[in-house]
Amino acid sequence: MTPFSRTCVTSAVALATIGTLAAPAAQARTAAQITAQGRQTLAQLEHSEPRARRLAAQAQGILVFPAIYKAGLLIGGESGNGVLFVKGRPTRFYNLSGGTWGLQAGAQKFSYVLLFMNETALHYLYKSHGWAVGTGPSVVVVDKGGSAEASSTTLAHDVYAFPFNGKGLMADLTLQGTKISPIHPR
Repeated sequence: MTPFSRTCVTSAVALATIGTLAAPAAQARTAAQITAQGRQTLAQLEHSEPRARRLAAQAQGILVFPAIYKAGLLIGGESGNGVLFVKGRPTRFYNLSGGTWGLQAGAQKFSYVLLFMNETALHYLYKSHGWAVGTGPSVVVVDKGGSAEASSTTLAHDVYAFPFNGKGLMADLTLQGTKISPIHPR
């Protein structure tokens, strides 16, 4: 292994360790904290992304994860707590967690907002007691670079997902292999 490769691997391990250790401490612990952070995150998304604002106005429910922490070196993990808003009111709380493996190294923090566009998708979240992203309702990830425009005549998907606020050294903002489970914060 070359000195440069050793430095890269050592740096990645350090970042993954720091990210994994720092994540639980930085997570909101109470329902009030999660709700406040969720409202702030949703307002930030709606301010910066016109498509999100239009879709949020039509959504039956909005699940906001203010901070998802992701870290890994070949094997990785991610976790974050979120709040479900229905008609503007917090109704339930969820944890997102998952693991990955493969060519990956680094750590990052990002926000994720899921807009449930119909009652069927929202009820699937309620009754599933742990929804694995990629099963159940159809999910479309909307990124800033995407050119697809969603309007009331093109709303054909159950859930629209908006990843944003990515900070860190890991490029992947997807939620493949994750599970969203209900939690009951104090």
